[in-house]
Amino acid sequence: MPLFGNTFSPKKTPPRKSASLSNLHLLDRSTREIELGLEYGTPTMNLAGQSLKFENGQWVAESGSFTGDRREMQRLRKRNQQLEEENNLLRLKVDILLDMLSETTAESHLMEKELEELKNHSRRRK
Repeated sequence: MPLFGNTFSPKKTPPRKSASLSNLHLLDRSTREIELGLEYGTPTMNLAGQSLKFENGQWVAESGSFTGDRREMQRLRKRNQQLEEENNLLRLKVDILLDMLSETTAESHLMEKELEELKNHSRRRK
């Protein structure tokens, strides 16, 4: 038994052969380019009978497949704009009311201080 050496040195295992599960490597070049190429086309989907495609960062209804009423969409957009304007007006009113409340509160505190000072001043005279 050696004092400083290691007698245990197993043999290295041979590298494994990679077995591909895909049969795409068997296809010729043109078929492979069609299957794996960079031309994916535009993404499309079908929701409730309406075909949509993704163009320029937005989903757009494909022409001829839109079954909804365009007037209804315009009415909804107009209503949405009205509600946004009303919401902005209400926010402005709330801001104005908060400013008025702050101003009234500050005036009330000043009046209370003046009243306390007058009471203290009148007590000193007596």
